[in-house]
Amino acid sequence: MIQRIAVLTSGGDAPGMNAAIRSVVRCAVEKGWTTFGVRNGFQGLINGIFEPLGTREVGGILQRGGTILGSARCEEFKTVEGRELAIRNLNQKGVDALVVIGGNGSQAGASELYKMGFPTVGIASTIDNDLVGSDITIGVDTALNIALEAIDRLKVTASSHQRAFIVEVMGRNCGYIALMSGLAGGAEAITLPEVETDPELLAEELRKAYEQGKAHAIIVAAEGAEFNAERLTEYFAENRDRLGFSIRRTTLGHVQRGGAPGAYDRILASKLGKGAIDAIERGEFGVLVGQNGNNIITTPYEAIAGKIKTLDPETIELARILD
Repeated sequence: MIQRIAVLTSGGDAPGMNAAIRSVVRCAVEKGWTTFGVRNGFQGLINGIFEPLGTREVGGILQRGGTILGSARCEEFKTVEGRELAIRNLNQKGVDALVVIGGNGSQAGASELYKMGFPTVGIASTIDNDLVGSDITIGVDTALNIALEAIDRLKVTASSHQRAFIVEVMGRNCGYIALMSGLAGGAEAITLPEVETDPELLAEELRKAYEQGKAHAIIVAAEGAEFNAERLTEYFAENRDRLGFSIRRTTLGHVQRGGAPGAYDRILASKLGKGAIDAIERGEFGVLVGQNGNNIITTPYEAIAGKIKTLDPETIELARILD
């Protein structure tokens, strides 16, 4: 019988994490369970920093960005001894199951706890949208809209000065944000970790756009692409006379994470939070809760371990045609 659960957030913060915490807590309260929040991710498990969370404690956090529980890197948790200490602290608190909200690294940590015998359930949350087991993850929609707003603004100033802007967005191993924000923002080019970029061809396309009278050019670059914003800027600096446009670089960085979650992320997080509680009630552990189509699903940890979700080839081709 489940009586007590704990919830933590781990890895990079994503808009909607607080909405997920709220949903987990309130759905647990509905079932008569006691809920603890773990401070600062897996580090909090090792340090034994647990605090009771009830309906009142999670009131007013639905619209807040970031995570009220905090997040931190924890090298000690990567060791067997560290994880044994985490489980010992969970057991001392009488916790029956743990909910981990986060991306690939966080779910890998949750999987290790599950392998050592502790019941865990994951909730898919990362702005990179690279987590297998969910069509879209918490934080993606808000991060995309923040990137898109920046692209739209930069396009205005680029047109005023006949410039080309290279806009770098997050995406170390997955170019989802770059692809979708570039497509939605009408970028002239997009560079992705998944697709090889020919900078010479890109320079020729910029020159053609300039000669055809375009007042601006926008290139969206994923931070993990071979030709990210820094490398493209260096390459174009050596070919400045050929481009026509003057080049400016803007790196959006962590501003993409910091926004208040939009409606979609608040709703998605609420659904996934309830899905985690439902999985615990069924006794289904060692799984990630995500969304497939309109359905909330669970995927075993072993099916997502070491995998990165691939981009849709048709969307990549569409972006190429429309640029």
